[in-house]
Amino acid sequence: MQRRNFMKILGVSTASLSYASFFGASILNAKENKLLGFESIDINTKDIVVVPKDYEVKPLISWGDPLFSSAKEFDESKIINEDSINNATLTFGDNTDGMSVFELSEDSYIMCVNNEYINPEHMFNHNDKNMTLDDVRYEQNSLGVSIFEIKKDKNGDFNIVKDSKYNRRITAHTPMEVSTLRGFDRIKTKDDKNGERILGTINNCANGKTPWGTYLACEENFDDFFGSSNKKLELNESEKRYGVGVDSVYKWELDSRFDISKNRNEPNRFGYVVEIDPYNPNSTPIKRCALGRFKHENAEVLINKDSHVVVYMGDDEANEFIYKFVSKNKFDSKNNKNNRNLLESGTLYVAKFTNGKNELEGTGEWIELSYGKNGLTKENGFFSYEDILIDTRLAASFVGATPMDRPEWIVADNNSRFVYATLTNNTKRTEAGAANPRVKNQYGHIIRWWHKDNNHNSTKFKWDIFLLAGNPMQYPNDLRKGTSNITKDNMFNSPDGLAFDKFGRLWIETDGKYSNEGDFLGMGNNQLLCANPNTGEVRRFLSGPIGCEITGIAFSKDYKTMFIGIQHPGENLLPSHYPNGGDSTPRSTIVQIRHKNGNVIGS
Repeated sequence: MQRRNFMKILGVSTASLSYASFFGASILNAKENKLLGFESIDINTKDIVVVPKDYEVKPLISWGDPLFSSAKEFDESKIINEDSINNATLTFGDNTDGMSVFELSEDSYIMCVNNEYINPEHMFNHNDKNMTLDDVRYEQNSLGVSIFEIKKDKNGDFNIVKDSKYNRRITAHTPMEVSTLRGFDRIKTKDDKNGERILGTINNCANGKTPWGTYLACEENFDDFFGSSNKKLELNESEKRYGVGVDSVYKWELDSRFDISKNRNEPNRFGYVVEIDPYNPNSTPIKRCALGRFKHENAEVLINKDSHVVVYMGDDEANEFIYKFVSKNKFDSKNNKNNRNLLESGTLYVAKFTNGKNELEGTGEWIELSYGKNGLTKENGFFSYEDILIDTRLAASFVGATPMDRPEWIVADNNSRFVYATLTNNTKRTEAGAANPRVKNQYGHIIRWWHKDNNHNSTKFKWDIFLLAGNPMQYPNDLRKGTSNITKDNMFNSPDGLAFDKFGRLWIETDGKYSNEGDFLGMGNNQLLCANPNTGEVRRFLSGPIGCEITGIAFSKDYKTMFIGIQHPGENLLPSHYPNGGDSTPRSTIVQIRHKNGNVIGS
């Protein structure tokens, strides 16, 4: 886009919206709005978590901390044997990511947390150089989902309740029920000849929470765990599209279940949204295959005005798509038992974006991904509804969906009117397009859309760019500067996690470059920011330690405690020893944050 057109767009007020746009003079009035009451922090490159001066931050739980009194504490010797492999099922998993809390009382909650993947460079003394089958088994027990009770003490701090009846670990070996695809040939294996039960969930990134009280864990980069002992194995179109290859990232092909030359269908059993009942520790998780198979980031669940459930989802890879699912049956607030099956069947859609009068706004449509519609027939390589669910990416490409700049978290505002999505970055983009206005997008942006009459079941919508991240100091004259509310004092890159609190603040987490030099000078370590959707103001609330990603967010019921995930501090052997300092192993950690005067977070 030419600079003059860009600057013209920045001054346009989108009069069709019911509140002030991010673009234009409304930014100047930000100080008149009291939604953001904290003082923005400076960038940080230290190995600590920094919060505003009136706040305090304390660790809640770190990788390897016991959930049960029978578990051993984290062992810095890193000796891998049968005892340590089993012990991993009794402790908090590695690489904390998406999380939700479920209320038990005013002072106690069940916390559900994804343990996305592992960092072998910190997990083993050999730094991932000499992997064995025992090492793989230890890793398999160190990811999945951790569920545990937390309770507030007399000082206002939350602590883990060891041995709570709710505590459990869900790992790569936990039995899972199969919905929608149960019995389908392409998910059958030699160990599950009927295609009825899948073992485990892996690489759960972000999450969702349903109105009927269940937790949704979303399987993302599952392909990293599959490889082949036969290096000459010829891959099919589906495997290539999902990134499944002969060499895994984590060498899990040492376990024959993850060796695609021996278990060709096993990858088809991952890449789904998993529904978990946190209140029933004896319940079996369910893979909700009707929501499609791709690299799920999160699942934003809302009840449409016609009582159908709508789930928005992003596929986190460069040039992949944004989806929504609309349930076949309706939500009934008086029949929670029936609500438990609402994700069993429905219609899956994928988004197509079209530019409007400029590159920062436009219209869009949801294209149905149903067998027999929009060319999804056997003549075009789609032989059943079940095939479309397994090869959702291929179906979305066929119908002409818009490739996006890595769609990650999606959230709706408190009125479920506007839906926001982070497009984290896409350095592979060679041509700007609708809803993705920059080539080689290294900074990322946030898009939002809305439907006429607030009807999320509609197939038509309007959209605009809510925020372009950028570096106005390095690039003051083109789109890389970002939108007008990005300044030298709040710069960031790669927005990832998103969450609205009940007061309407939009919290933005980053997972980007932390070199603090060159194109990323002035951004420091990854951070948590807070935006006022009414004025466009953005303030930096938190920055994390060296080499970490900020991810996962939850609040206590009174919004006086915030829980934030510090994932992979010191990744790739960067010099971090968070949270314990000294020469200790860096460990992913959930922290709890409170205002020193007991105020609501962010006020």
